[in-house]
Amino acid sequence: MKVFVTGGAGYIGSICVEELLNAGHKVTVFDNLSEGHRAAVDKRAQFIEGDLADRPVLFKTLEQVRPEAVMHFAANALVPESMTNPSKYFRNNVGNGINLLEACIQGGVQKFVFSSTCAIFGVPKKVPISEDLPKEPVNPYGESKLMFEKILHWYERQHGLQYVCLRYFNAAGATAYFGEHHWQETHLIPNVLKVALGQKPAVEIYGTDYPTPDGTCVRDYVHIVDLAQAHMLALKHDKSDVFNLGSGDGYSVKQVVEAARKITGNPIPALEKPRRPGDPPKLVGDSKKIRSVLGWQPRYDSIEEIIQSAWDWHRTHPHGYD
Repeated sequence: MKVFVTGGAGYIGSICVEELLNAGHKVTVFDNLSEGHRAAVDKRAQFIEGDLADRPVLFKTLEQVRPEAVMHFAANALVPESMTNPSKYFRNNVGNGINLLEACIQGGVQKFVFSSTCAIFGVPKKVPISEDLPKEPVNPYGESKLMFEKILHWYERQHGLQYVCLRYFNAAGATAYFGEHHWQETHLIPNVLKVALGQKPAVEIYGTDYPTPDGTCVRDYVHIVDLAQAHMLALKHDKSDVFNLGSGDGYSVKQVVEAARKITGNPIPALEKPRRPGDPPKLVGDSKKIRSVLGWQPRYDSIEEIIQSAWDWHRTHPHGYD
């Protein structure tokens, strides 16, 4: 298929582009490089530097490319920033997303795969989190993603645009060529590995008094290649749908740090700090639906495999794409 990928220079987008190309698809990447990196775009893909806020360029590009499917990764995704600057999140994640949908309708796009998030659930009523749990976001980031899911529903009803929303838990790991490099790094695994590389003195653990086995938050980690494979399966799905994309298992912050110590051979000092507001004790996804409906089968089951792949990439790219 001809696939148009927004945000294809970012962490998740770049590896989905790599996997799409490996599977024989023809890929065009559209990215403004505000968060992504030009070096993260697979050389086999066509690259267009552009912004979803620029409607004339966006509409013209989609009319020229005429893709059969769009994968939409371009979004702002920092929860703390969304609390202090909600306008940025609603303008980009919702307003610019609508620009993209309108360009899709004009350009004759048939399928739309949306990079959503478990943040739409807020503090879940039960764990693991299934697709039908109440959607009660506790920050503008989660609210913006939920709003866009609802907008997709109406665009299908009015225009017949078929969509699949994939609600991620924690994407992690790397391939041999592409990995995780954010300008502002908030994710646990890359921050732990920065300590092992000597780029940070210690990893910070926020809260050790949660109602979990070791007192630290428990999170669900999915290898980035498994996540990319889910997007490939979504392209083949013959109706609009939503899926939670988690492993079904969770690892605590302390477990992740300990696994990284073993893999890197570095002591990785840890600093225990107070809880951050709004951090739920446990977020784990129920992925039964995507496994049964799409046949998704993760290849990387353990946190050790995920951290090992990330460590391999960070050692060969100690400064990311810089």
